[in-house]
Amino acid sequence: MFQKNPVSKYSTFQNIWFMIKLACTSQEKKVLVISFFIALLTIIQNLLNLYVSPVILSAIENHVSIQELLFTIVIFVLMIMLVSAALAYANQNVICGRISVRCEIVNLLNKKASTTSYPNIDDMKFKKLLTKSAEYTDNNDQATEAIWNTLTVLLINIVCFFIYAGLLTQIHPILILVILSTAGISYFISQRLDEYKYQHREEEAEYIHQMAYLLNRAADFGAAKDIRIFGLRFWLEELYSKTAREFTAFHRKAESVYIWAGIADLTFTFLRNGAVYAYLIYLVLYRGLDVPAFLLYFTAVDSFSGWITGILEGLGTLHRQSLDISTVRECLDYPELFRFKDGLTLNQDAKNNYEIVLENVSFRYPGAETDTLKNINLTLHPGENLAVVGLNGAGKTTLIKIICGFLDPTKGQVKLNGTDIRNYNRKDYYKLFSAVFQDFSLLAGTIAENVAQTENFDLKQVKNCIKKAGLLPKIEALPDKYQTFLNREVYKNAIMFSGGETQRLMLARALYKDAPFIILDEPTAALDSIAEADIYQKYDEMTKGKSSVYISHRLASTRFCSRILMLEQGEIQEEGTHEELLRQSGKYAALYEVQSKYYREGDGENEDK
Repeated sequence: MFQKNPVSKYSTFQNIWFMIKLACTSQEKKVLVISFFIALLTIIQNLLNLYVSPVILSAIENHVSIQELLFTIVIFVLMIMLVSAALAYANQNVICGRISVRCEIVNLLNKKASTTSYPNIDDMKFKKLLTKSAEYTDNNDQATEAIWNTLTVLLINIVCFFIYAGLLTQIHPILILVILSTAGISYFISQRLDEYKYQHREEEAEYIHQMAYLLNRAADFGAAKDIRIFGLRFWLEELYSKTAREFTAFHRKAESVYIWAGIADLTFTFLRNGAVYAYLIYLVLYRGLDVPAFLLYFTAVDSFSGWITGILEGLGTLHRQSLDISTVRECLDYPELFRFKDGLTLNQDAKNNYEIVLENVSFRYPGAETDTLKNINLTLHPGENLAVVGLNGAGKTTLIKIICGFLDPTKGQVKLNGTDIRNYNRKDYYKLFSAVFQDFSLLAGTIAENVAQTENFDLKQVKNCIKKAGLLPKIEALPDKYQTFLNREVYKNAIMFSGGETQRLMLARALYKDAPFIILDEPTAALDSIAEADIYQKYDEMTKGKSSVYISHRLASTRFCSRILMLEQGEIQEEGTHEELLRQSGKYAALYEVQSKYYREGDGENEDK
C-alpha cells in the first residue's frame, strides 16, 4: 500500500507522516481529530442508509403494528438527521484547519526562497521546484490541502470494505474474489499510466516558468517604456502564444495517457458488476432469497463495489498527491551550499574591528568556460574606503558578491579576521554588511518601513539617515511624509520615486542598518553630476568608522577613496590612490583621461549653447 515510488524521493507513508507532523507543529491537531470524527460519522451514516430499507421492508412483511412500524421509521429518520447534522458541522469546522496547514507550507516555501544559499537563486532545478511547489500550494484543491480529504475518504472506504466484506461472505466468498481481482487489475494499469505527469514534471515546470516570466515582464513598470518604444508587445505576445501552445500540446499528450487509464477502469468495472448482479438474480430465482435480503445484498454489493473502487481511486489520488507533496518537500529540503544553523556564531564587535582577506580567490560561474575572477589577493582593512573600478565585464560585481558572502570562491579563501567565512553561520556574516546594489527592491509599505526594513523603527534615526542621503526635502514635502506608501501594485495612493530618488532611499536603508561594512554598487548611477558630487562630499561622514567598498564606472568619483583597484578581465591590474594611479600612466590613467575629455567636451558644448 505504501511502497516507495521509484521516481519519487519520498514514499507515500513519509509524506503522510510529514503532513501529520506539520499539523501538530502548526497547532492544528484538530485537523486530525475532526477528520477521524468525519470518517466515523460517515461510516455510521452509510450503515444507516444500508439497513433502513431492508429493516422497514422486513417489518412490513412480518405484519408488525402501525405503531411499531412508525417507531422504527422515526428512529431511523432521527438517527440519519442527527448524524447528517453532526457531519455537516464537522466538515465546516475542518476547513480552516486544513487551510492553516497549507498556509504553513506556503510560509516554509517563502522562508526557503528568501533564505536559501544565494547560488540556489540561479539554479534552474531549484527555480523549477519552487515554481511547481507554488502551484501545489495555490488553492484548496491542491495536494497540500486536499490530501486530508483523501485520507479521510480512504479511511471510510477501508473500514466499510471490511464491514461489507463480512456481510457478503454470507452469500459466497467468491464474490469478493471476483470484485477484488477485477478492481485490482484496473487499479495497477491506471497507476502505471498516472505516473506520466510526475515523470515529466520538469518539462511542465519549464513551460510554466517561461509563461510566468513573460507575464511578469509584460506587467513590469520598469519595462513599460521599452515595450512601447520598441514595439515589443507583439513579440511578447508571440513568445507567450508559442509557449502556451507547447504547454497545451504537453497536456493533450498527458490527457491521452489518462484516457487509456479510464477505458481500462470502465472495462473491468463492467465485467465485475455484470458477474455479481447475475449471481444475485440466480439466488432470487433458484435459491429462494427473500425480498428484504435481496435488497440488502443488492445494495451491499453495489456499495461494496463502490468501496473497492473508492479504495483504489483513493490510493491513486493519494499516490498523485504524494508525488506533488514530494516536489514540495524536495524544494524545502534542497541542499544548502552555505552553513547556517550549524555554522560558528559570529558576534559583532562594538569597535567594528574587522578585516577581510581574499587569498588566491578565483571564481567561475556554473557552465562558464573561463574564470570571472582570477587569483585575487586583497585585504580590506578596518575603516578603509576601497574603490573598485573597471570596464563592464571586468568582474567588479562578482568581487562584491564574493566579499559579501553571496558566492563562495571556486578556488582560494575569504577570511574574516583570519577565519574562513565558510565556517561561520552565513546569516551572522550577512549582518556585518549594509549594501546598495544595482538591483534593489522597494517593499509595499511606508517610506519609513522601507528604510528601517521593519514595522518597529526609530523614526529619529530614519529621518537622520534620509537627511544624510539627501532625500529629506522631498519627503518632508509629502502630505504623509514618512508614512507615505510606496509600490502602486499594492497601494493605490502610493507615490513613485525617480531613479535617483530611489537610489538615495536605498542609501538611507543601508545607513539605517549601521553595519561595520558598507557596500555601494554604482549608488549614483541614476544621479546627475551635481547630485553625485553632493553625495560624495558627504561620503566620508556617512562611512566614518566603517569599512566600505565602492564600485563605480566614473573614475572621477573615486578620488576620495583611500585605495583604488583597477580590474580587467577578472584580475587586479593596478592598485593605489587616485594620484598614485595617475602617476603610473597605466590603464587607470588612460581611462580617466578618456572620461575627463568626455566631460570637458560636454561642458564646452553646453557653453556654446
